[in-house]
Amino acid sequence: MSIELVHIGFGNILAMSRAIAIASPNSAPTKRIIHEGRNNGKLIDMTSGRRTKAVIFTDSGHIILAALALETIASRLQSGRTGAPAKQEQGDGTDEL
Repeated sequence: MSIELVHIGFGNILAMSRAIAIASPNSAPTKRIIHEGRNNGKLIDMTSGRRTKAVIFTDSGHIILAALALETIASRLQSGRTGAPAKQEQGDGTDEL
């Protein structure tokens, strides 16, 4: 199995082979899981101080907070699989060529 690395904004890269779900942070159950993850030491904040727009759950039980929208992360994963250029979200810190 190959490791698919996806840029999730602001210099952060995630191995998508370990991700099992990507969710919106707005629901009460997701907020509760984030709080529990913070208390258990399983929370990884990759937002660089920005607002959380996506919550990524991994097979190891870690919870990753991302500042990019889940649609953007999904399109980057898809474009990595097909070779098409990825959509860039405004202000995600990537350099344009």
